[in-house]
Amino acid sequence: MAFRLTQESDSSVEVATLLRDVMLPLPMRPDWTPDMEWHYPGVPAALVTEFASHPVAGRPFFAPETVTSDHGSVYKNHHLVQVARTLGTVVLPARAMRAQDKAACERAFLGIQSLLLEMLLGYRGRDVADRGADPEGDAVWTLDEMEHLLATWIVRIWQNRRLDQYAPAWDPDGRHSPNTLFATAAARDGIALQIPEASLYHRLLPAHFVKIHGRRGVKIGGLWYGGDDPVLGELRLFPSPRSGRHRDKWVVHRDPRDCRQAFIELAGQWHTLLWNGLPTGEDVLAFSDARVQQVLREAARAGLTPRDDTELLPVLLDLIGDRSPVDSWPSQMTKAERTERAREVARAQAAERDRRAPAGLTPLPVAPRPAELVRQNQQTVDAERRRRREAAVAAPLVSPPRLGDGLREHSLFTLPDADDEAGSV
Repeated sequence: MAFRLTQESDSSVEVATLLRDVMLPLPMRPDWTPDMEWHYPGVPAALVTEFASHPVAGRPFFAPETVTSDHGSVYKNHHLVQVARTLGTVVLPARAMRAQDKAACERAFLGIQSLLLEMLLGYRGRDVADRGADPEGDAVWTLDEMEHLLATWIVRIWQNRRLDQYAPAWDPDGRHSPNTLFATAAARDGIALQIPEASLYHRLLPAHFVKIHGRRGVKIGGLWYGGDDPVLGELRLFPSPRSGRHRDKWVVHRDPRDCRQAFIELAGQWHTLLWNGLPTGEDVLAFSDARVQQVLREAARAGLTPRDDTELLPVLLDLIGDRSPVDSWPSQMTKAERTERAREVARAQAAERDRRAPAGLTPLPVAPRPAELVRQNQQTVDAERRRRREAAVAAPLVSPPRLGDGLREHSLFTLPDADDEAGSV
């Protein structure tokens, strides 16, 4: 359904974006052929292309209800619990030492190894006897090329590969593939086309509960954000209406892969809070949360007590090698430093791709929750009552007569007014 190719172990934010990719239609790439487009019965390809605003590849997309995982720490932290609650998904850990609980995932990895990786140059394998004379010298694939190759293989081969011993029980002798089985289920039960909004990316980021400082903004992981941002102008004067454990605190989200900015939601709109240490009119290379901790350690080791985050900028630039030209990197940076920087750049690029809203995606209306229905009904009743009150008082109001006005009109002893006397003369 979706995959992420990373240079290092995955983190919780990458698992969160992976679950988001499952819910998004996969756009067609320039070198993909028309036979790789969406062709499932029940929902015409023209309809899917219309609301997606781009041709969609033949890979199912849906909102997952249950996700089975192993016992890795990345699947059990607080962030992924927050992500599962946001998506309405249940993360079900497999039993220890029971590979059959996640057999589909294990079989997928084995299929990738036997059907794709073993055929590539530079494949080292699990046994040294299966390796070539110089596998490192034969490796010619870059990370972007490998990601594109894997995506093409999944859409063209894996999703259309015949399932022999894994055929469904109701048709064991038929020719079935993952795509035909999904098409059969779609033709029988239908497809719930629910495209998540672009703001889902911000809501899936790790949440930080902070207070707003009068001049410096909000502090996350040792860095200050939004010091001069007018968005925080009015919020500095009032505490957050939140109660409970995080009383009087505001919720700010930040992508640990790119710590140059943070995000806050106000009145349904997401606003970007830039790091206070960013220079005006200059572009600073992206850096991760691990780099932030390294910068703070180096600053403490040097005896710096910065009054402003701008004093941390020189330390950051020295660590990421931004001050040295690229041509001098092989001589001034070790292999470990170059590898670390390449991984950091790759994660920052992935964060930038996730941050960009899918072009042309129009979210379909989703059935409201019971609490939302109650609120809508109450608002409808209040609006109808307000309309009736306004209709009742639409005519101009006339003040009632004063006491004694009736007696003055009919009394014989009432003296005439001055105008009446002039008229009678």
